[in-house]
Amino acid sequence: MPSARSTRWAVPSSPTPAATVNAMLDRIDEALTSQRQLLDDVRHELKTPITIVRGHLELLDATKPDDVRAVRDIAIDELDRMAELVTDIDALARVERQAVLAEPTDVADLTALVFSKMQAIPGHEWVLEETANAVAPLSPSRLTQAWLQLGDNAAKYSPPGSTIRVGSTAYAGTVEFWVADAGPGIPPGAEKRIFERFGRADTGRGIAGSGLGLPIVAAIARAHGGYVSLDSSSTGARFGIVVPTLDTGAAPPPPATGFDDAPTDPEPPRRAE
Repeated sequence: MPSARSTRWAVPSSPTPAATVNAMLDRIDEALTSQRQLLDDVRHELKTPITIVRGHLELLDATKPDDVRAVRDIAIDELDRMAELVTDIDALARVERQAVLAEPTDVADLTALVFSKMQAIPGHEWVLEETANAVAPLSPSRLTQAWLQLGDNAAKYSPPGSTIRVGSTAYAGTVEFWVADAGPGIPPGAEKRIFERFGRADTGRGIAGSGLGLPIVAAIARAHGGYVSLDSSSTGARFGIVVPTLDTGAAPPPPATGFDDAPTDPEPPRRAE
């Protein structure tokens, strides 16, 4: 009787238990490092308003009503700034932690809606320069949040009464939601810092803010499988949120310099059931 020959099947290699555990520990370590960095940043940002309030309270002359009113106003202003910081930290954490529920969205309708909201920001002339006719799988509420943040930044950094242009532009497989201002632009070398937590560009204008606006915009863009574009000069800056669509057209603008370290294969947005 001939001997039976065993058949050997190719079995895909799988990670060893040790490799799986090491990968899990690496992810945990990265998460803890990120949390520690956030806590350090928050501690640093809260230190200044706390010092300001404490210093004025220590020098307060309670017998002088004018002095009391002035210190009260300063304390309320600093508390408002701390409240804004906490709100922005919570917003950033939510965007980074929660998956985007995308739905087919008419870009033209969204553009008109967001532009009408931007017009409520005072002190500038708002112009809708372009509207893309496209449908994109996105979260209208999240995209609106990010786009309005770009509008708010433009209003802060542009001269009073200046024109701020807004639009949406369709490209090959993508659409860009953009805002262009007439401010001082982003200083050379600061393109990456402005996308970091509490990072601010030194424009010499003393603009107040939490320093989390653009990181929130960046997180929302990444959650949609997209990125933030930037075209800046001494006469203004043009920020855009580029997200995928199913339409065809010309090539989109490249990512901003600060997006060189963005994930190359972001998790695609989940479609709403």
